[in-house]
Amino acid sequence: METSEELNEWSWSNQVGPYQYYIHGSGPVTDYVNLSPDFKNPDDTASNQGAKITIDSTALWNSDMWRTELIPQTTAPINSGLVYYHFSMKRSETNAPSIFHEHQVCFFESHFTEMKYGWINGDAGDSNPNLQWMVGGQSQWSVEWEPEVWHNIAYGIDFGAGTVTFYHSTGADDLVETAGPVTASTQSNGADWHLGVLRLPRSGQPANDPEDWYFSGVYVEDGDLTTTVTGPV
Repeated sequence: METSEELNEWSWSNQVGPYQYYIHGSGPVTDYVNLSPDFKNPDDTASNQGAKITIDSTALWNSDMWRTELIPQTTAPINSGLVYYHFSMKRSETNAPSIFHEHQVCFFESHFTEMKYGWINGDAGDSNPNLQWMVGGQSQWSVEWEPEVWHNIAYGIDFGAGTVTFYHSTGADDLVETAGPVTASTQSNGADWHLGVLRLPRSGQPANDPEDWYFSGVYVEDGDLTTTVTGPV
């Protein structure tokens, strides 16, 4: 896509383009999704643009969850065999995601694997500054999420064996196997991976400030794992 406004062409009766676009707020598309070379990992020379995905008090789903998400639209078998789901993500100091709320990021419908950020029910205290990789709701890896640091990630999902492996690097560094394989209930219909963010409500905590999330280098591959940030040739 050249601009996020192309997402407006998608509907249930006209499913065009690379992404389904129906989990978002009531405003125009540019309130929630914007594309620009400024939004990508600068070390990802294979991508022309990155995406800034925004959640705010207008991006409501089921009354109280803040959500903006894109779902890949493809007939490729991205839910079978051994596949790698790639993406890079960062945050900024401007419109920084809240450390007081739970965020579910880049997840499958069954949440068998996902990233999380912020306070999670059961945490000590009232905030959590860590970005975490989760399998079945259990943290397998975490790091404090500093602003302007690109985290390059691949989920190595073996749908047949029922395992997930986590590959990670920062900046321009190549991906390395960081955690796993972890046994998981690897369930997907091939149209339920959510590129974006779901923020759960939490009473008594700040709730009104918008949050910006940046994504780059998003693709799914089979065969050998591509470890370079520049992506597959």
